[in-house]
Amino acid sequence: MAPQPRQPPAPDSPRSSQSPAPSGVQGDLELELLGLANALYNLGTTVINDSTKERDKPGGGKQVGLRVNNVITHLATIDDMAQHVHTMIPMQVLADIDNARNPMQLTKDRLERAATENQFMNGKISAIDSYHRYLDEALLQNFPELDGQLAPLADKQISEGP
Repeated sequence: MAPQPRQPPAPDSPRSSQSPAPSGVQGDLELELLGLANALYNLGTTVINDSTKERDKPGGGKQVGLRVNNVITHLATIDDMAQHVHTMIPMQVLADIDNARNPMQLTKDRLERAATENQFMNGKISAIDSYHRYLDEALLQNFPELDGQLAPLADKQISEGP
């Protein structure tokens, strides 16, 4: 029998991060969370295998018990490590995770929204500066006696740019 080509992992299966874990307590916590994700994945596959293939065999639940104990060990370790981590996480991020939304997508959406609003605000500022220059020019044309009061302001804005 010829070996089958290796299939890529399922999109929802845990896999290693593209970037290395940070050093220190947060890095250890990240690695422990990755271990928990793998333990949960293994528990899920074991439960499916045990319920479909080993249903009729005596003692078929042993593997599930070992996998559950592994998950509990990871959870206990994470709980112990949490006492040393004082990072604040916004409640909105936790709520989105609970609602099965990807926090990276949320971050991307917020950054894009901030960039759009920034561009919009820069456009408003540019429009106001342009209007101010046109107003000064019109005032100087119609009221030449204001030349001493408006000229320094107009020169300052032209040198600073929009």
